[in-house]
Amino acid sequence: MFRAFLIKYGEIGVKGKNRHLFEDALMQQIRYALRTAEGEFQVTREQGRIYVEGLTEFDYEEALEHLQKVFGIVGICPVVIVEDEGFEKLCQAVISYVDARYPDKQKTFKVNARRARKDYPMDSMEVNAKLGEKLLQAFPEMKVDVHHPDLMLNVEIRGKINIYSEVIPGPGGMPVGTNGKAMLLLSGGIDSPVAGYMIAKRGVKLDATYFHAPPYTSERAKQKVVDLAKIVAAYAGPISLKVVNFTDIQLYIYEKCPHEELTIIMRRYMMKIAEHFAKEAGNMGLITGESIGQVASQTMQSLAATNEVCTLPVYRPLIGFDKQEIIDVSEKIGTYETSIQPFEDCCTIFVAKHPVTKPNLRIIRRSEQRLREKIDELVKTAVETAETILVEA
Repeated sequence: MFRAFLIKYGEIGVKGKNRHLFEDALMQQIRYALRTAEGEFQVTREQGRIYVEGLTEFDYEEALEHLQKVFGIVGICPVVIVEDEGFEKLCQAVISYVDARYPDKQKTFKVNARRARKDYPMDSMEVNAKLGEKLLQAFPEMKVDVHHPDLMLNVEIRGKINIYSEVIPGPGGMPVGTNGKAMLLLSGGIDSPVAGYMIAKRGVKLDATYFHAPPYTSERAKQKVVDLAKIVAAYAGPISLKVVNFTDIQLYIYEKCPHEELTIIMRRYMMKIAEHFAKEAGNMGLITGESIGQVASQTMQSLAATNEVCTLPVYRPLIGFDKQEIIDVSEKIGTYETSIQPFEDCCTIFVAKHPVTKPNLRIIRRSEQRLREKIDELVKTAVETAETILVEA
């Protein structure tokens, strides 16, 4: 019965004079999200409301699923839109709506009218009372409950009249692209896709860098990361993914440096390379999936050691999460099942038995001096031979 959705947003509504910019960005993201859905859609804006209308036949469930992945949307309301042809016609439309939408009439209800057009001949309270009376006459088995109704019937009187009773939650946040760009260090694990999702939810567009170590990591491990990027891209929009061959750098570090420092030094070079691509792409920071104390490379001392090589800010949205909280989000967004596939990436291949948990920066820098003969050349080669993959949902 529905041909349109009324889109509700949250934070955008308090943006003052810049509000239209955020509304435009949200409309753009809605159009992008629906581009692969069956049917054609028109996205319009009117007086603080955004509408998605089907211009052709469309799959209701599919369209809804796409809209539920658009950051900035807090509510999706399947809506019936009717012309204002007088109050009697409105009553007929509301009665028809309730009859079609709710075959079981053993329900309590409340009419919640909003009169955006102040020239309408009745005020909101009058509309509530008279529509409620008409509904009780049409469906005697229904009852009014103004405190805890089974059915909240919303009637918004605007240029046209909106009738809806369901508000399906959206993901919230801000439209992607309204808060700059950042570079996600993406691995095949559980954490980094969740970190990317959470930063994208705040309106940040994502690029990503993945470190591949053939032949120690397989093509399937690389495909796993592309698959994860694709799931995140359903929320965050297209992601430009850099695939860096990190094998020679890792082997050189393994050969020259103390093995207990391998993870930290390797991580420092990953950050350097990711920052190179970030600056090249105009990103304003790096994003990692680190959480304090989760593994040896994520102690406060280890995080300080990896931070030291960066000039851009490093954003760690999971910093205070425990593992189960991260898993819960990964299950919600659909990355968990892919993340736990048994294809290891370079972070898990070259791991020391007893990695240092409280690295001393002075000692780490001294160990890195052993790399000076070849490391710059290896980094240059890794950067120049990186593969770029445009990942879309």
